[in-house]
Amino acid sequence: MAAQPSPIARVDDLCFSYPQRPLFAHWSACFPAGLSLLHGEESSGKTSLLRLLDGSLAAEGGVLQVAGVSLHQDPSRYRAQVFRTDPRSEFPQQHTALQWLDEVRLRYPAFDAAGVPAWLDALSLREHQHKPMHMLSTGSRRKVWLVAALASGAALTLLDQPFAALDRTSIVAVCDLLRDAARQGDRAWVLADYEAPRGLALAQTITLD
Repeated sequence: MAAQPSPIARVDDLCFSYPQRPLFAHWSACFPAGLSLLHGEESSGKTSLLRLLDGSLAAEGGVLQVAGVSLHQDPSRYRAQVFRTDPRSEFPQQHTALQWLDEVRLRYPAFDAAGVPAWLDALSLREHQHKPMHMLSTGSRRKVWLVAALASGAALTLLDQPFAALDRTSIVAVCDLLRDAARQGDRAWVLADYEAPRGLALAQTITLD
């Protein structure tokens, strides 16, 4: 029997709780190459888990590793391998999409600048690339996040409800891009949402209660 490939990322014995509300108690999971769906209802902890995985929310216990790098032992190197789309955050309002993507490039050693024009075209963003972010619609800003996620080259890429505020044409385009990205075999993509669009091949589904 062929050996199973090592997961891109793993979580062991994760513990975290909000005041008056335990959320994760000795929770463990592995994230293989390809696309994983993180499924759960409202307030089940999907966004909190993504924030724990990218290190922006501090765990109370447990071990988080990406490509063999521990968040606890080498936080800078760990964070350079994790990208999270955060649709709730604010962009620098006067920055253009290209200016913001250039700032992202500085944080990710594997950033694929050469691929950015094609991804902008695929998501119908080329005509908006020089506009200040405050002039873009919510859907267009979310698509800029997705271009950054694709270009980042991060081993672990975390997508928080990436299809919200997108029209049908854009959803189809995003699905096509995710299909291509998931086939590469060297990155783990985690899609946190209530469900995944039809036609996306999932490496696994993790349900949060």
